[in-house]
Amino acid sequence: MNDTMRTAADFLLSHDNYDILTHDYPDGDTLGSGYALCRVLRQLGKNARVITTRLPKDFVFLAQGLEEQSFDTQTVVSVDVADEKLLGSNREKYLGKIDLCIDHHEINRVDAPLKCVDPHASSNCEILFELFAEMGVPIDADTAACIYTGVATDTGCFKYSNTTSKTLRIAAELLDLGVDAPAINKVMFDTKTKKKLLIEREAYNSLTYCAGDRCAIIAVTQDMMKKAGVNDDELEGLASIPRQIEGVEIGITMREKEPNVFKISVRANERLVNAAQFCARFGGGGHAAAAGCRIKGTLAEVTAKLRETAEELL
Repeated sequence: MNDTMRTAADFLLSHDNYDILTHDYPDGDTLGSGYALCRVLRQLGKNARVITTRLPKDFVFLAQGLEEQSFDTQTVVSVDVADEKLLGSNREKYLGKIDLCIDHHEINRVDAPLKCVDPHASSNCEILFELFAEMGVPIDADTAACIYTGVATDTGCFKYSNTTSKTLRIAAELLDLGVDAPAINKVMFDTKTKKKLLIEREAYNSLTYCAGDRCAIIAVTQDMMKKAGVNDDELEGLASIPRQIEGVEIGITMREKEPNVFKISVRANERLVNAAQFCARFGGGGHAAAAGCRIKGTLAEVTAKLRETAEELL
């Protein structure tokens, strides 16, 4: 990994005019990575911009102070993107054009000539923290806030099993750099809109069990979202609900993204079931404890496929 990190650092120092790609339905890690890298590259006098399908309101602060730049793209970097199909509406434009892939997923299918991938890192932002040190670039408070957001959200505020002593040491250094951790944590973990509470209630009402109650499944359909008056921004955090139930080893959240197309989020007790391998059966991937995929079909059909797989693995 040290050689790969050095190669990636040299690459970033020697190129310019960067498009930084984040994955579709962006979370704190991909956005934190994107804006942290953008800030560091601009700090070096380079042109850089973050390409994202959307910027949820809770993450707007990551982009504060970054003015729009207009330039001809020369270099493309993806951050926290495990597969080019996860680029969403940006996929067609950038397919086969990624020069450097920075990622931390166990399974990475991005086609890029240079990859900096560490599946042992708690988050993509943890990799970037080390990469910036390798580049010899000092991190300012705004960049530190971006990195902290990615690390905190991907570790569940440092409570998931991917949190290591190294992760905590990095977090401590970020606080020393001026990160307002209580403020970020409040927005990320302790604040909910009234609409989010409504959709959570709908999700709880959909709860079903299988595999001797060791697997719990919740579903959010388009009709439920319409009834609650919510958009995708309000669905963040739903994936953790079924896995929180006592005795549940696999927690599955189904989101209907378009008619009869469901985005599946799996959270698992990795000592018993590998979530990435679970999702790989449906063309997805991720980490041992958290992974995702997409499945086409009606609510009943997709639920039946998930139940069958869970019962087989448990």
